[in-house]
Amino acid sequence: MLPALVVALVSLLPGFILLISYITNSNAFPLPLSEEEEDRYIQAMENGDELARNILVERNLRLVAHIVKKFDNTGEDVDDLISIGTIGLIKAINTYNRHQGTRLATYAARCIENEILMHLRSLKRSRAEVSLYDPIGVDKEGNEIILLDVLGTSPDEVADLIENHFEKEKLYEKIRRLGRRERKVLELRYGLPHGGKKTQREIARILGISRSYVSRIEKRAI
Repeated sequence: MLPALVVALVSLLPGFILLISYITNSNAFPLPLSEEEEDRYIQAMENGDELARNILVERNLRLVAHIVKKFDNTGEDVDDLISIGTIGLIKAINTYNRHQGTRLATYAARCIENEILMHLRSLKRSRAEVSLYDPIGVDKEGNEIILLDVLGTSPDEVADLIENHFEKEKLYEKIRRLGRRERKVLELRYGLPHGGKKTQREIARILGISRSYVSRIEKRAI
């Protein structure tokens, strides 16, 4: 995903390639401009100064990082969200009008958040689509069943298989939000996604911790 986002960033703001190093390689964003500096660069940008436009984007990246923190619980990659948010920031600076009486930071914050929300809604829609080749269960012999296999069966049976598929997807989404150790314990304990279930004692040996600690981790995760 990230390379496509980078292309979008560069196409939105020609010549601003140094921005990519901030997005992908560093957690240290440049300090924001003072109110006087910001006004000066905005006026320069309005007069066609591309360098001023670039500086306004660069010095507002900290705002992107701040807004991305609101979406920590989505389970999406932070670098991707920062890239998406930066596209929103660039759009904001390209369309900002100081004569409307709104501060740049206020206007940019709305644009950044809207860009991220549109991205998340798009992901949600795409993940909700069912392909004819999506796995929706297993047969009595343990063989994987895809939707195409059951098109000749009764509607009730198909509905049950699809419902089970989506319930599993919801469960896996929640498990992916857990910490690494909590996620590992649940996967081993309940045989997710396709493995055999293990006892707490077996998990303790695998992870090199006590059985009581495994129990506490399991309870906390659940």
